[in-house]
Amino acid sequence: MAAKISYADVEVGTELPAQSFPVTRDTLVRYAGASGDFNPIHWNEKFATEVGLPNVIAHGMFTMAEAIRVVTDWVGDPAAVVEYGVRFTKPVIVPNDDKGALIEVGAKVAALLDGNRVRVDLTATSDGQKVLGMSRAVVQLA
Repeated sequence: MAAKISYADVEVGTELPAQSFPVTRDTLVRYAGASGDFNPIHWNEKFATEVGLPNVIAHGMFTMAEAIRVVTDWVGDPAAVVEYGVRFTKPVIVPNDDKGALIEVGAKVAALLDGNRVRVDLTATSDGQKVLGMSRAVVQLA
């Protein structure tokens, strides 16, 4: 599968469709099983609060993965993402209720690079707090 977006069709400032991703405790337990990361801060509220967290928090790698979906959905090919990095600024706090938390992600083309590549800057927030900083991806376009 190749990127469905053409380099000629984007410019600096092109906004990608924003998305919101719900996160519940069930989501975290499933992710723990898939990733092998069973740290109790991601599923045990008593443990999380005992170590100084406000509540159970989402896995950092899960948060990263949800955020990059905005880019992979836009470009149409996950393999088109050739670089991706973030800084974790705040945890995604996941209460034990039916709603859980929401990760809200926006992105825009920040730079046109050589070789039909673009740099996409992402913003990710949860409960009004920025959860990822310096979130950037380099994407190979058609």
